Amino acid sequence: MFNKDMLNKLQDLKHQTEESKNRLEAIEVSEEAGGGLVRVVINGNRKIKSIDINTELNTLEKGDLEDLLMVAFDRALVKVNEINEKEVMSSAQSLFPGM
Repeated sequence: MFNKDMLNKLQDLKHQTEESKNRLEAIEVSEEAGGGLVRVVINGNRKIKSIDINTELNTLEKGDLEDLLMVAFDRALVKVNEINEKEVMSSAQSLFPGM
């Protein structure tokens, strides 16, 4: 069913996946909303690293804070998804040239 070449490719794929995961873990994307009132940091594996609210909570309405958080997270996730996609494609191309 599996020949030695296929087994080697699968081992290479596993190794590449781990390397990609480690590289993505080290990448951090920071985005803000509300002119810096809210800032979020997410790593390349889409793990939230920090959330900063740079104002007194009593100065914002609950709904406004929720909106700012959503905007900041959406912006960060767009960037992280682009980075993640590039990393996956780069790994795939190194294993399967011509992709």
